[in-house]
Amino acid sequence: MTFFIGIDISTTATKALLMDEAGNVVAVASSEYSYEIPQPLWTEQDPDLWWVATVKSIRHVMADSAIKGSQVKGIGLTGQMHGLVLLDEHGQILRPAILWNDQRTGQQCDEIRTRIGVERLIQITGNDALTGFTAPKILWVQENEPQIWAQVRHILLPKDYVRYKLTGEFATDRAGGSGTLLFDIKKRSWSSEVLTALEIPSDCLPPTFEGVQVTALLPPDTAAEISLIPGIPVVAGGGDQAAAAVGTGAVKEGLVSLSLGTSGVVFATSEIWDERFHPLFGMILHYAI
Repeated sequence: MTFFIGIDISTTATKALLMDEAGNVVAVASSEYSYEIPQPLWTEQDPDLWWVATVKSIRHVMADSAIKGSQVKGIGLTGQMHGLVLLDEHGQILRPAILWNDQRTGQQCDEIRTRIGVERLIQITGNDALTGFTAPKILWVQENEPQIWAQVRHILLPKDYVRYKLTGEFATDRAGGSGTLLFDIKKRSWSSEVLTALEIPSDCLPPTFEGVQVTALLPPDTAAEISLIPGIPVVAGGGDQAAAAVGTGAVKEGLVSLSLGTSGVVFATSEIWDERFHPLFGMILHYAI
């Protein structure tokens, strides 16, 4: 039989799920970790915690299921959205990741609104500037840690750091990209207008893919570490809220998903984005799925 592995990098644990081609769950494993609060309203996490937990969880599902590594034909990724992972030219972590629930960036949100304009920002990205998004976190680093910013060569989301550790390649899905406040949701690509306004080099951002597209193949060294075989496709996947929308069926216009967990999100899909919806549904975050 053919099997697939799903990896979910959440705020407090990384889970691995092994399922067969019919969608039946064969095994599940979860490896927990904590995050740091260095100052009030700040939340940070060491990205390597995600990787260690990923390795542990995949090993557990493979051992518990007794499935051979050669039977696994694909790996997908989902996880916490909006977080900021910064790497240098050698792919090394420059500072702890700033998480989605970090609230230090109120001033930077105001600055984004000033530079771009609220209405124009909503037209491009589908959202106002909120403290949870990735873009204001980048501005915070620019302004408060210039020595770190000067070394930045790669900007990633949490699950995409795990992708990099799995494959050695940089990539993100378009739903995750649309949750950064740097994405043009109509063009389904990074917004050159927003990047220019915020002085963020486009070559620091990874290529974007649709969720089902293959981003890389599992290399031999990583395959051995996680009890699999080389050459397994690793697909783009999606941010956790976008994945939840797919799982609950809220991918058709008129259906709404309410997710209550570490965060609370109302998710709705519209065939045609109209900025007039925004004042009516201020709590809805708009992602490209």
